[in-house]
Amino acid sequence: MMRQATSKAAAGSSANRRQVLSLAAGIALLAGVTSAHAQSTGIAACDDFLTKYDACIVSKVPEAQRAMYKTQIDQTRKAWVDMAKNPSAKATMESTCKQTLDATKASLTAYGCSF
Repeated sequence: MMRQATSKAAAGSSANRRQVLSLAAGIALLAGVTSAHAQSTGIAACDDFLTKYDACIVSKVPEAQRAMYKTQIDQTRKAWVDMAKNPSAKATMESTCKQTLDATKASLTAYGCSF
């Protein structure tokens, strides 16, 4: 009887360890995604757009379509961060980001997003 109880406790402990490790891995992955989303372009209009777009996607877009929008915004963010490193491109980015905001506004109002 004691041996069975000990074996069950050990099995439970092992299962708990796996759950904790799995949870820790998930949190680490989420932290990586969050920091990628939080990366600043250094241009207020661009960062404002990216923040609003992210909030809209997370809170309003149906799960089935969310991945597509997240991929698009991640690509846009990377391109803008890279562009901001180039002084000649950086000079025009504020207007580019404002134009992107205006163009995107209409397509996301169907989901109830407001910018």
